[in-house]
Amino acid sequence: MIIGTAGHIDHGKTSLVKALTGIDTDRLKEEKRRGITLELGFAHLALEGGAVAGVVDVPGHERFIKAMAAGAGGVDLAVLVVAADEGVMPQTREHLDICRLLGVRAGVIALTKADLLADLGEGWLALVKADLVALTVGTFLEGAPVVPCSSRTGEGLAELRSCLSRAARELPPRPVEGPAFLPVDRVFTLKGFGTVVTGTLLSGTLGEEESASLLPGRPGPYRVRSLQVHGAPMKRVLAGQRTAVNLAGVEAGQLERGMVLVRAGEVPETRMLDVELSLLPAVASALPRRRKLLLHLGTAQVEATVALLDQERLEPGATGLAQLRLAAPVAALVGQRFILRGSRALPGRGATVAGGRVLSIAPPRRRKGASAVVAQLVGADVGGQVAWLLRQAGYRGLTQAELFGRAALPPKTLARALERLGSQGAAWLVDRDKRLYLAGDVFEALQRRTVAMLAAFHEREPMREGLSREELRQRLSPELDPRIFHKVTQALVEQGKAELDKDVVRLQGRGRVLTLADEGARARLAAELSQAALAPPTFAELSQKLQLLPARLQELLRVMVAEGLLVRVTEELHFEAEALVGLRGRLVAYLRENKEISTQAFKDMVGQSRKFVIPLSEYFDRERVTLRVGEKRVLRRG
Repeated sequence: MIIGTAGHIDHGKTSLVKALTGIDTDRLKEEKRRGITLELGFAHLALEGGAVAGVVDVPGHERFIKAMAAGAGGVDLAVLVVAADEGVMPQTREHLDICRLLGVRAGVIALTKADLLADLGEGWLALVKADLVALTVGTFLEGAPVVPCSSRTGEGLAELRSCLSRAARELPPRPVEGPAFLPVDRVFTLKGFGTVVTGTLLSGTLGEEESASLLPGRPGPYRVRSLQVHGAPMKRVLAGQRTAVNLAGVEAGQLERGMVLVRAGEVPETRMLDVELSLLPAVASALPRRRKLLLHLGTAQVEATVALLDQERLEPGATGLAQLRLAAPVAALVGQRFILRGSRALPGRGATVAGGRVLSIAPPRRRKGASAVVAQLVGADVGGQVAWLLRQAGYRGLTQAELFGRAALPPKTLARALERLGSQGAAWLVDRDKRLYLAGDVFEALQRRTVAMLAAFHEREPMREGLSREELRQRLSPELDPRIFHKVTQALVEQGKAELDKDVVRLQGRGRVLTLADEGARARLAAELSQAALAPPTFAELSQKLQLLPARLQELLRVMVAEGLLVRVTEELHFEAEALVGLRGRLVAYLRENKEISTQAFKDMVGQSRKFVIPLSEYFDRERVTLRVGEKRVLRRG
């Protein structure tokens, strides 16, 4: 459980934390000198019943909202701190907006400096409380207890601790079965230990000796040497705990706030996010179709282009779908909350203008009509979410581990969803070892494309046996995983739609449909080239001698080359394969004995003119049998 402070500068947040916990969270010399909080501060608070909550104290000044948002991203329970002598102020409003947009679920209002109330008049407290009621209408703090307290005298601190304890007991726990996800808010070196990062573990668990990545930019993997929670060593930490992680293999200077510590290989970094976005009602004008804003996600801050999906504008107070296109990569979790800030402050409440939740990570760039696609995720059940992710992955598919990182579902829940989708034909397991899945409709679309491609091929080249497997895979998509392609062709064979003959794929009953005339022409061509041996006629001479049209001769030659009967040496010259095998054997034997061969010696070996000798020399070079060195050739190694 993480408790976070929120409120205007100089309203007593740090003093209140010190009075409750005994820990001064202002650790910097400049903070001591100026008397204000500049950075995040951390403490821990013993609650009633024995539970211990982490406490994050945030700066109140508008200039330090980046730090405030970084701290608020992991808060479960907020203490909105309002000074009794000043009441609601601009940063009070902005901090409440940020907490609400970041999904803080409950809280308490601490009316600090209550020892001053006696000098402020009888009606003052009622006025402040009325302002607080107006401020919190429609927020998670509506109806929350307002506790007058004083860090100086101790008044109200026991009641405040009781209120926090009650609120904490009513909150649901963080998801411990999701991916490990810890936004880094501090990085430092500890003598004798090395690099330490700290943050709130928002999801999952993390244990000693596990492999971790720091995203973006440092995939590692790095070994988790040790773990601490509130200074106590732990073998394993759980979601919702303030955690210090001692890492091996990385220097503190390579890391920074804004990175996220994840288990190696679980969560990808991304420059794109599909999101559900809400514009604050207090914003003066609608959000246009495209606008650059500053994204605060976890502890990261990055410039983002907000692209509304199929919407020209988003009105104040409205919610819509958008894609965030980021200037730098981030790590994100499905369901994670974020805020967006502009360059100008809103009257009386800061520059925060919008916020929302992440719907999908690493999506493609969205085009017109994408809102209908992304809308399927809003309110989708587990099966619908997994099926959507598989459809979005297309021909690439996703492994079960990748689905875990992109869906943030408990492993057992994900496994049951995949099993159910598989029984319905909505997901295909195409590689059992890697647990690689493909969407059912994507798998069916691949089959249809394969059949259509083979049909067009047979129509265009009826005399060929079929397409080689690799050529067919490349035509479907160069990125298509060979294991997925194998499953597709296997399914077509099982359905009786296709045949496999060694390395050739063809439609059932199709491929190499030769007439009697074709068979006769093929036999005459084979006899002609066999008789010619190492002095075959050119293509034009063959066409004239055998009385075959060029297109027909070309097809016959292509078929016989594919069958291994002929070898195409140049566009004009085709040799009988057996003749070339014999010549190759003589050439290799000669080179092993004599180390090199001249053009004249090779000409004598072939027994033909330069018309054939030169193309054959170059052919054996291409086949990596020989290597030309000056005017001679030597045997290639191996």
